[in-house]
Amino acid sequence: VGWRRTTLTEVARRAGVSRMTIYRAWPDMPQLLGDLMTREWGGVVTASVAAAGPDGPAESDPVEKLVAQVAATVRALRDNELFLRIVELDPELLLPYLLSRRGRSQDAILALVEGAVRDGQAAGAVRDGDPAAIARAVVLATHGFVLSAHTMVDDAVSEADLDEELRVLLRRTLAR
Repeated sequence: VGWRRTTLTEVARRAGVSRMTIYRAWPDMPQLLGDLMTREWGGVVTASVAAAGPDGPAESDPVEKLVAQVAATVRALRDNELFLRIVELDPELLLPYLLSRRGRSQDAILALVEGAVRDGQAAGAVRDGDPAAIARAVVLATHGFVLSAHTMVDDAVSEADLDEELRVLLRRTLAR
C-alpha cells in the first residue's frame, strides 16, 4: 500500500506483535523507515561486497576490487525489492537523502569506499587525492546508476551496457 498509507498499528498487526511493542522501538513511521532502510541497505552492501569477492584479477588489484564491489552494490540496490517498492510507490521518501542530507547508510557506504580508496592509495594503485572527496565523488556518480539507469535503457543501450560504462567511469576516476 505504500509508506504513506502504512501505520505503526498495521506494522504491528502484520508482524504479529502488540502495538506497544512497535511503539517502544519506533515512536513514529519516519524513525521506522530510517531504521528499515539502514538495515536493508547495509545488508545489501555487505552481501554485494562479499559477492564481488577477492577472486580473479580483483584479488591483487585494489582498483578492480573496488570497481567490482561498487558495481555489484549498484546492481543489488537497483534490484532490491524494498528499494523498487519505494521508488514505485513513494519516491519522495528518497529525496531528503539526495537533496538535503546524508543518511546512516550513505555514511556507512562512504566509510567503506573511503577505506578502500586509502588502501588503494597505500598500495600505489589509486590516484593521489583526498580519499574522502574521492569516495564522495564515487557515491555521487553511482546515485544516477542506481536511481535513473532504467530511464536510459532502450533498444540502443542495455542495462548491461550502462553497468560496463559505470565500471569504466570508476576505473578512470580511481586509477593512477
